[in-house]
Amino acid sequence: MRPMLTAAFAFSLMLASSLAPATVFAADGAINVNVNMARILRINAAAATVIIGNPGIADVTIQDPQTLVLTGKSFGQTNLIVLDNNGNPIADTMIEVVQMQAGTVTVFQGQARTSLSCAPTCQAVVMMGDDTDFSAKAVASSQIIQQLGN
Repeated sequence: MRPMLTAAFAFSLMLASSLAPATVFAADGAINVNVNMARILRINAAAATVIIGNPGIADVTIQDPQTLVLTGKSFGQTNLIVLDNNGNPIADTMIEVVQMQAGTVTVFQGQARTSLSCAPTCQAVVMMGDDTDFSAKAVASSQIIQQLGN
């Protein structure tokens, strides 16, 4: 991608960030999002297609032609490419999915690691690297709660 388009996209996202405080930029120009959290990205040109390099790390959907919803799925880095209706690139930028630190507690029992979100009370959360039995139970519990809500 041409550097001019990347710079223009980064500038438009920074400009939009004053309207959408959820957009945060790292010093290296990467867009940061926490695991299991979503972030709103506003762009100044209409997006027709969005591509994530590794959909296991992040997901992006088009809310409306100038609003994207970025969701962190797993730790790591990937890239985001946005194309217009003619297939021309609007943006090509890095996405970094990080662990939310505030309110998260990591517990080690021998070699088994578990993670808890403690804001205001501690509840199990699924994090990469956690004990698989613990994670399976946390997912099963979440699915039961989801089914009760439907």
